[in-house]
Amino acid sequence: MGGPAPVLAPPAVLAGPLAVNVLDASSLLSAFGALGIAVVLFAETGLLVGFFLPGDSLLFTAGLLCRTGAHSGPHLDLAQVLAAAVVGALAGAQVGYAVGRRGGRTLLARSRNKRLLEGAERAEELLGRYGHARAIVLARFVPVVRTVLNPLAGALGVAPRTFALWQAAGGLVWTVGLVLGGFALGSVVPNVDKYLLPIVALVVLVSVLPLALELLRGRRRPGRSS
Repeated sequence: MGGPAPVLAPPAVLAGPLAVNVLDASSLLSAFGALGIAVVLFAETGLLVGFFLPGDSLLFTAGLLCRTGAHSGPHLDLAQVLAAAVVGALAGAQVGYAVGRRGGRTLLARSRNKRLLEGAERAEELLGRYGHARAIVLARFVPVVRTVLNPLAGALGVAPRTFALWQAAGGLVWTVGLVLGGFALGSVVPNVDKYLLPIVALVVLVSVLPLALELLRGRRRPGRSS
């Protein structure tokens, strides 16, 4: 009968550290900062289980959050963001390639995820139609395809030097381009974080556009020759 009732922490406090939405770029960056960028990009480009992660929106949002006073979220350091993005994307691709050389076909064959299997079909089509160098660069800009192309390249026997060179070129353009794009936009648009969702959707659409145009051109060529 004795003693005061125990004081319970508010639910928000208890749930705070756990309330991280891995599909939301702002949530990931608020929780983990630049380190989260490296981990997410490594998983998205190196591990087949990371195909659902938001690479494009994460990079763009991170660049936006590097601008002081242009947003209401956490402030990030641009140099740290760029370093984390480049290291995560390039290291992830190399790990994915190594996994593919050891048994990428088997891993994909065992998967029952329809989206992942469709991404594998697109990745193989890219490699066959545009050649290794062009396909490896283009795949960086297409969600899911950038996840499966790396192990697929290893499984199909793409030369290690060819893969390393072109995945690094594509990875640098993809990561640095999106981060600096967000950084630049944050410097010219006040309170730009209010429009973050439509902007990110536009970024993803624009990143997929070059591949869509290439596929459209490729489908028209056989028709003309027939």
